[in-house]
Amino acid sequence: MSRFFVFRDGCKSRRKKMEIALQFVLLALGFVMLGKGADWFVEGAAGIAMRFGIPQLVIGLTIVAMGTSAPEAAVSIAAAVKGNADITIGNIVGSNILNILVILGLAASIVPIAVARSTVRIEIPFMIGVTALLFYQGRDGSISLADGGVLMVAFAVYMMYLYTMAMKSNVDSELEEPGLPLGRCLLGAVGGLALIIAGSNVTVGAATSIATYAGLSERFIGLTIVALGTSLPELFTSVAAARRGNADIAIGNIVGSNIFNILFVVGLSALIIDIPFASAFNFDTYVALGAAVLLWLCVLRTKRLQRWAGALMLVCYAAYLGYIL
Repeated sequence: MSRFFVFRDGCKSRRKKMEIALQFVLLALGFVMLGKGADWFVEGAAGIAMRFGIPQLVIGLTIVAMGTSAPEAAVSIAAAVKGNADITIGNIVGSNILNILVILGLAASIVPIAVARSTVRIEIPFMIGVTALLFYQGRDGSISLADGGVLMVAFAVYMMYLYTMAMKSNVDSELEEPGLPLGRCLLGAVGGLALIIAGSNVTVGAATSIATYAGLSERFIGLTIVALGTSLPELFTSVAAARRGNADIAIGNIVGSNIFNILFVVGLSALIIDIPFASAFNFDTYVALGAAVLLWLCVLRTKRLQRWAGALMLVCYAAYLGYIL
């Protein structure tokens, strides 16, 4: 009889491991769907916009920028609607921490990164400000509809700033001939959006199952695995730019992504449904705020993110990860 129970327990253990492995496969599939869907959506929507005479400058500041934040937005909104608020907040806060400490840390470790004066004087302080705003809004335990409205107004102000800066820098906004037929653009935009929605559902479902099977909190899963998956585009872009000697692209990419994550993703999510903000996220938001301040201090005097600063950021993330494990 004892052998029977040992055999049954062994079968349960193997079944549980297989279930966890399957959920990780589904999670990876969800990330692929999100990435490919975002690519299709940006290509199709940009093509449609060009067909209607919208300048490339406006397309770049709106459609392309929002498209790169589509994975975070889709996952966060899907998680909020399904009642998995810890994944919503964890994904955003975790992505912002990872973007600075890991992605910029890796890029700077490869080659020092030059930082534009406007990034040091305006954009990084603005990122610090919106991170502090997120903490302030979550102090009462939720991000409400009114909070979402404030974030979206701040997002509109930020978009106007980007447009003004682009115009001052004499960016060529002349239209190019659309390279794709309108029908293909429509198919790409609609198909991409559908793939993003499907991918977000797969990602949230798999992340929730992994947390349940492995005995991990949704907060931890959102802060680490989901955050890493939705930040993969930024990771590949920044590291590749550093290896090609174009590391200055990395700072703008990361700072802009972090601002978008809070203002656009959290703001849009809160307009759809109130998002519970667990007290445990106070610490994580402090870390995100500290990472933003650390970045600013590292580049304030020299306007460069040096290798030692990149190494320090990686050490800080390792310490943070060790703390939340």
